[in-house]
Formats: sequence, structure tokens, C-alpha cells
Amino acid sequence: MFDGVGVSMSVETLHIALQQSFSPDASLRDPAEEQMKNLKYVKGATTMLLQVAAEKQVQKEVRQAATIQLKNLSRECWTEQISAITGEPITFGENKKRVLIPDEDKVSIRNHLIDVLLSESEKSIRDLLAETLHTLAIHDYPEKWPNLLPTLLTVIGSNGTEGMTTTPSNETESALRVHNALLALRKIAKRYEYKSKERRGPLNEIVNLSFPLLLPLSQRLCNPEEHSLEAAMMLKQMLKIFWSSTQFFLPTADVSQIQPWFDILYAVLAKPLPEASTGLEPRNQPITVVERNAWPWWKVKKWAV
Repeated sequence: MFDGVGVSMSVETLHIALQQSFSPDASLRDPAEEQMKNLKYVKGATTMLLQVAAEKQVQKEVRQAATIQLKNLSRECWTEQISAITGEPITFGENKKRVLIPDEDKVSIRNHLIDVLLSESEKSIRDLLAETLHTLAIHDYPEKWPNLLPTLLTVIGSNGTEGMTTTPSNETESALRVHNALLALRKIAKRYEYKSKERRGPLNEIVNLSFPLLLPLSQRLCNPEEHSLEAAMMLKQMLKIFWSSTQFFLPTADVSQIQPWFDILYAVLAKPLPEASTGLEPRNQPITVVERNAWPWWKVKKWAV
């Protein structure tokens, strides 16, 4: 029974527990699940979970389990929950306060989460990491995480300003990092999309700093000769950022700077998507409705609408 005092666990022990947590053998699974429930008491648990999630040589299911635990711990233990009635921290049985992640672990996660997310190619893990970033941004951005936005914009600017109308193997990593930086940027913008005009200050800064990078990249990827799925995936993220930034209020930037975005929306909607049987670009459009709904070029059109 844990009493809230920090306990120790090695990365190797954690890896085994994660692996056994989805074992069909109940004698292995049940103790492992109990260890997962008590990770909040383990010093450095979030850092070790991120370390396991980042290791590409680890079994995918184990990496997924580590990322799920990291997401759940971040949601539950990153900060106090404050009662809307009393204004005091919510307690849990016998007036015990919520167990919180130590500050040094928070610093470690903020320092390394971006790098892990930027290099992640597995969609399920990438999306979980992005959700974790969103949770952290809600509580820590911009005051405790001032380098988050500059780091993402540096990746977008340094990789996205070069010609990316094709994505040969030596450019795949660059395209992945830009896409994942855009995914993270959308998670930050999403935090403010429903805020009142008076509380959108950080979002206005995001628009002012990011749109000058996103606009030319979007225009280039809207080129009629651009057909790669990587281009579609990046365009989708940029349209989602545009949506989060403008759905209730236009940003404080010059309104004339918004018009080119409508040209991008038109170009996306007007792009022909021929049947795969024609052999025309973009090639290999799926046949079934379910597969088409998941195809990047149709998803771009959805967000343009």
C-alpha cells in the first residue's frame, strides 16, 4: 500500500511492468496493472515513461502503453484541481491532497517532450504525445514554457522554407518534423480557440509569429503539381491551426493578411482527386468510403470546407 512517499523503480522494471500489463496471463497482468495505478508515487515515473516511449527499438505496444500512462499521469497529477465553489484544492479521502509530479520531473518532461514528438512517425504514439503536450500547455504555456513556441517555429522555419514539393527518402525526416511541429502548434492554438476576445492574447502572438511562416508553406504545398501525402498531412494541420485561430474572432493582425488564406482554401477545394484506376496524380486514391475518409487529401478538403 502506497502512502504518497516517493518510491523507486528502474526503467527496466517499468518496461517489464508495461509489457506485462497487457499479458493474457492474469497472474502477470494483475500485478502489472497495480504497478501502473501506483506510478504516481514513483519518483521520476514520467521521465522514465517518456524514455520508454521514445525508444524505437522497444515493442510498439509497450511504447503505446508508456505513452498512455504518461498522458494519464500528466492529466491527473500535473497540477492541483481547484474547487469552483471554495477556491481551495480538492482533497481525496482523509483530507489528502492530490499527488503531484515533482517540479524537477516537470522540467525534464518539458525539456524532452518536444524532441520526442518531433521525431515520432507512429501515428498512435504521436497523437498521444500531442495530447500530453496539450495538457502541459494548458497549465504551463507561456509562463513556465516560454521556449515551446520558438522551438516549434524554428523547426517549421528551418525545414519548411526549403523546397518540399517532393519528399524523397532523404527529406522524409524533415517533412515528418515539420508535420509534427505543426501538430504541436495546433495543440497550443486549440487551447485558446474558445477564449473570449479579451483572453486571446497568447493566441494573437501565435498568429503574429507563425502565420508569416505558415502562409508561404501552405501556398507552396497548394501547388497543382504537389501530390504527396506528406503535403496533404501538413496542409491539414495548417488549416486546423487557421481554424483554431479564426473561428470566433479574426486575429489582431492586419485583416488584409487573411485574404491569401481564402485563396488556399479555394485551391484545396478545387484540387482534382482522380480515381486510382486513371493512374493520375495524386495516385492511389482508396476505393471504399471508409478508406477515403481517412485519406489525407480528402481530410484536407474536409478542413477546407
